[in-house]
Amino acid sequence: MKKVIMDVDTGVDDALAILYALESRQLDVLGITTVNGNVPLEMVNVNTLKVLSLADRTDVPVHPGADRPLMRTSEHVHHIHGDDGIGNALDDFSYSNQCQEEFAADFIIEQAKNHPGEITLIAVGPLTNLALAFRKEPKLSEWLDEVVVMGGLVSEMGRGNKLPNSEFNIFTDAEAARIVFHSGTETTLVSLDVTKQTLLSNSDIDTLEGGKYHDFVRQSTEVYRAFSKERFNLDGCALHDPLTVGYVLNRDFLRTEKHYVDVETISSLSYGQTICDFGNLWDRPPNVNICTDVDGEGFVSHFLETLGKEG
Repeated sequence: MKKVIMDVDTGVDDALAILYALESRQLDVLGITTVNGNVPLEMVNVNTLKVLSLADRTDVPVHPGADRPLMRTSEHVHHIHGDDGIGNALDDFSYSNQCQEEFAADFIIEQAKNHPGEITLIAVGPLTNLALAFRKEPKLSEWLDEVVVMGGLVSEMGRGNKLPNSEFNIFTDAEAARIVFHSGTETTLVSLDVTKQTLLSNSDIDTLEGGKYHDFVRQSTEVYRAFSKERFNLDGCALHDPLTVGYVLNRDFLRTEKHYVDVETISSLSYGQTICDFGNLWDRPPNVNICTDVDGEGFVSHFLETLGKEG
């Protein structure tokens, strides 16, 4: 089983990504680190603990991380993920697991040092924790096998979800993203270019009827699906974070190319933009695998099959 650490800002799709990773039975989740993002860190921590309890996986440790970006003030998206970040789907859910005391960045460094070349870090929130870890321990880039990031937008379409050319996770802490992209670690960016092609529809959720996660998936995504319908006229919600896990499970879900990618950290018009040098105009070594195509149907089918299976 592939060893992974998940770095999350648990909103709706983070929760689905955690369940997908655990129920795949293909990943050894060494721990989950939390970061401020979709909602404040305190909510992220509680949501993560609840989701692990729902999955009967309270053995997975949760390590709290950064409660703010490196240099900017926090921005949250309750209008997409609900008041609590997971659509209030687990408001009355009882859980007894607790967060660990060790800080997220220290946990990442410790695990990578103990398992050199074996750990994939799946980052589906702002990259603050990972940036702090790289700054504290320069050898981390040698110890990690790879980093797979949900974030960014690299096409020429200019259809971001925060600014016209910026995606939320990168926008939330662009300085941190820039540190990660230039860390020397094998990095793959699962961007809006492909995640927007993976929709979870009402009929998809119906296939989970009678299963362990049907009620949670339907209730947690209700606000998210309503937002997608109102803003984009879509029947369903994009599975941004689960696709990032899907890539780790099956590389055939995505087609990638390696290019030089940088992050805009100065302009107020395009802060957080992930700029891909497709034409090698800067003549710099490629540093990020970007996604150019996705088997959306195959991925969504696998996601539903994984969450719907028994035992």
